[in-house]
Amino acid sequence: MHHGSDRTPAQKASAVHVRIFDGQRFVERSQLVVNERPVTLYLNQREMVTLLCAGKHLDELAVGFFHGEGFLQSRTDLQEVTVDDSQGKVQVITSREASLAENLWQKRTITSGCGKGSLFYYAVDALLSKPVESSVALSAQQLRQHLEALNRMSETYRQTHGVHNSALATPDEILLFRDDIGRHNAVDMIVGHAFLHGTSLQDKLLITTGRLTSEILIKAAKVGIPVLISRNTATSLAVQLANSLNITLVGFARAGKFTLYSGTQRIISEA
Repeated sequence: MHHGSDRTPAQKASAVHVRIFDGQRFVERSQLVVNERPVTLYLNQREMVTLLCAGKHLDELAVGFFHGEGFLQSRTDLQEVTVDDSQGKVQVITSREASLAENLWQKRTITSGCGKGSLFYYAVDALLSKPVESSVALSAQQLRQHLEALNRMSETYRQTHGVHNSALATPDEILLFRDDIGRHNAVDMIVGHAFLHGTSLQDKLLITTGRLTSEILIKAAKVGIPVLISRNTATSLAVQLANSLNITLVGFARAGKFTLYSGTQRIISEA
């Protein structure tokens, strides 16, 4: 059905020679930096977008990206995913004819790289972003435990400080961890993995180390994720959208404390 490159894992980091100024003098040493490479996604033989990423889990990245953009609605839409690791290309074949999403795609601007993603303010997003209905709830203690677990998992971050980490979780446990140079890529991989494995997102939490922006919030809303948690801050537009889309938004989650911006009904205080 689909095949990918993940059986032979690519290196996430490379050693480079650097000179570090320690305040008084230069010290020569080897240091790990996170890998970055362009990967081009094709839909039905047509080049759609080039993403800058760390080069891992490219099948999940492509499927998650296209699912979030509305090109893949259900599992039966997906016929094939082919990853050409050496060329940095992923081909996704779908069973649908040119959809509304594909027609609207012509009108969109795509930007790539860390901190940027597709621009989401077209009609397709209004259609796909409907208020999230989910009764999932978690305690403040569970939230703290998840953040601690995410920190333990982020080995590449400790080596390079060059990636964003994301995890998919239930209130009880972390199910899946992904990291990448772009926080959007890591989220797309999680969405793609869930899509490929038939995992429902309606009762899950998405935990990320990236800023909570309108883009990441719309990405979550389009696939029905009810809870977004980050150790970072939220933007004003993200909070506004979270309130209108009924998404629970938690920021500054670190050292046992957190800020609850919206969707307070899903977080239970122990007191």
